[in-house]
Parts: sequence; structure tokens; C-alpha cells
Amino acid sequence: MGLHHSTFQYLTPTTDQMEQMQLVRGDFEIFVKLLDYKLPEGQDKDHVIRLIRDAAMWSNVCITREADGAPRN
Repeated sequence: MGLHHSTFQYLTPTTDQMEQMQLVRGDFEIFVKLLDYKLPEGQDKDHVIRLIRDAAMWSNVCITREADGAPRN
């Protein structure tokens, strides 16, 4: 497995990465609000929103790390 040695360590984002993360989080927030309005209440809606939350968190990894876990510069 060719993962970078820092793959599972905390990585402090650069200023540019933090700005990009904030923009992406804002987009996810808008999307979730739209779905919250349009989807019927229930466990399935909760599941959809949790999956989007996961996607939002993984987007931070995408912004800060390469595919092998190396820090993205």
C-alpha cells in the first residue's frame, strides 16, 4: 500500500486551502438546505444528509492531500 507516511496525521491547511474549504462548505450548506426543504421527513432524508456531511468532510481531504495522502501544496 503506497500511502504517504503522514496520511493519518493532522495536516494544517494553508491559507488558500482554508479559503477553498470555506467556499466548498458554503456550497454543501446551500445544497443541504435545498434538500431539507424538498425531501420528505424520515430516516432516508437523515441518511442523505449524513452522506452529504461525509462528502463535505472528504472534500477537505481532497483539498489538502494528494491521492496517496501526501500534503497538497
